[in-house]
Amino acid sequence: MSEAQVKRSVHIIPLSRVYFGRRMNRADRAVRLVKKYVARHYKQAEKIVIDPLVNKLIWSRGREKPPRRVVVEIRYNPEEKTAKVLLARSTRKTKNA
Repeated sequence: MSEAQVKRSVHIIPLSRVYFGRRMNRADRAVRLVKKYVARHYKQAEKIVIDPLVNKLIWSRGREKPPRRVVVEIRYNPEEKTAKVLLARSTRKTKNA
């Protein structure tokens, strides 16, 4: 894997759409929305990997109250056709677990 060919970009993914449904599974839908967002922006990506820190940020306030937006860095490798979603910076300070 060549580091020169990996495309890096920072995205602010709005998660406000998950608040329109039932409140008991908002964090589940937020994770699916992140995958859907990456698939829409990187159509060639066959595999999308979400970093555990992104998942931890989404679930940090519980299942019913995910954050309204999340700032992520997406690294796309065209050779392997994989997109990795990493946490660029946290939007708010979270409690250390």
